[in-house]
Amino acid sequence: MPKISAKRQITLPVSQCAALGIEPGDEVESYVANGHITIIKKVKGAASGILKNVKSVAAMTDEQSLQSALK
Repeated sequence: MPKISAKRQITLPVSQCAALGIEPGDEVESYVANGHITIIKKVKGAASGILKNVKSVAAMTDEQSLQSALK
């Protein structure tokens, strides 16, 4: 069973890495929800096209954009 090191690092079992296709040097994200940690392999291009339908408003300042997003 993996243990947390003094540097707060954890080693994932080889079988879990193999199941997810995680290789040395790959980037992962971790999230905490409902008392559980979820580790997700980052996949290049996974968000590709996610903003393709977003229209920009050239006349809007950054501050106005932020305020509109907070409403």
